[in-house]
Amino acid sequence: MALRIGLTGGIGSGKSTVANIFKVLGIPVFDADNAAKNIMNEDEVLRAEIIKTFGEDAYTDNVLNRKYIANIVFNDAFKLEQLNAIVHPATIASAEKWVQQQQAPYTIKEAALLFESGSAAGLDYIIGVFAPQALRIKRVMERDGISREEVLSRIGNQIDEDIKKRLCDFVLVNDEQQLLIPQVLALHQKFIEIAKER
Repeated sequence: MALRIGLTGGIGSGKSTVANIFKVLGIPVFDADNAAKNIMNEDEVLRAEIIKTFGEDAYTDNVLNRKYIANIVFNDAFKLEQLNAIVHPATIASAEKWVQQQQAPYTIKEAALLFESGSAAGLDYIIGVFAPQALRIKRVMERDGISREEVLSRIGNQIDEDIKKRLCDFVLVNDEQQLLIPQVLALHQKFIEIAKER
């Protein structure tokens, strides 16, 4: 079976950029955050559960009202836990099914809440992408058009960066000082070699 690699990083760290580099190298990447969005729109049981928990405004024209949900969960830790309890098990099951269909020497599972959701279980190695907090805040404010306070609120809902670093097997630094592609290429070679030895 292919090696299973996890890829995580705090909001604005650049994990999606890293995931895209792996894709260019021909490595299949499961985007857990996107999968969760799709499941919330397509799974009827999940939709009913979300409406029951967050009200009719959770969907607009049959599409998840992400701004409405975000405003609730990023200001209420209990509501965030409720949403995660509804969505994470379905996303983990979807990832498991996806992995079984892959033929590559290794696969990447990209998830912001890899540790928080319990989806780090069963992975062989975990890569963490890290960037200074000021840079992360700037990136997210520009990308999402939200305030500094909103970014800080979202950062507050994620596991502490120092703890996350210690939980990761490999660390990539995306601080716009060190080149990112050579760091990813070095890991790619390492995983190819490990996969051959298995």
